[in-house]
Amino acid sequence: MGDAAMAEFGPAAPFLRKSDKERLEAQTRPFDMKKECFVPDPEVEYVKASITSRDCDKVTVETEFGKCRVHTKNPPKFDKIEDMAMFTFLHEPAVLFNLKERYAAWMIYTYSGLFCVTVNPYKWLPVYNQEVVIAYRGKKRSEAPPHIFSISDNAYQYMLSDRENQSVLITYVMHIMMCVLMEAALSVAHEMR
Repeated sequence: MGDAAMAEFGPAAPFLRKSDKERLEAQTRPFDMKKECFVPDPEVEYVKASITSRDCDKVTVETEFGKCRVHTKNPPKFDKIEDMAMFTFLHEPAVLFNLKERYAAWMIYTYSGLFCVTVNPYKWLPVYNQEVVIAYRGKKRSEAPPHIFSISDNAYQYMLSDRENQSVLITYVMHIMMCVLMEAALSVAHEMR
């Protein structure tokens, strides 16, 4: 679905999918899979790096933060990818970096296989109006950018065609994490008595 087809999403389009120009630029950017990688960083989790030398089991990378253990980087065509299940190298830094890049472009919805991951923008984006609802209506998941409307419309379409109940699981990870942390804190406090 190119820029012309994305026009039906109106002002929401740049918040849902990168432009044809940006995709073409990423696909034609020079990339050496044997040299590009991610390295851990204490402040931003992971940063991009380039391998400058290899000596047996030692690898030296070029980054502003020095030498570290490396994670293989995906080619640029995977930057801001809509479905992370398509990654050549699926690991924590690749997932975190993709979510960070999409979030920086206000593309808050990302698929990860069967799941739709949402990063809360803490601000209103123009991706919930009637125009967007209509744009997702009747489309398969692969025919439109990631969005909760796609998930709900697909569940509805499957319910109509299969005549079977459908379910959608929505979790609020932060809430769950806070409950686990609170329970752990209470458990530690109880043990200290």
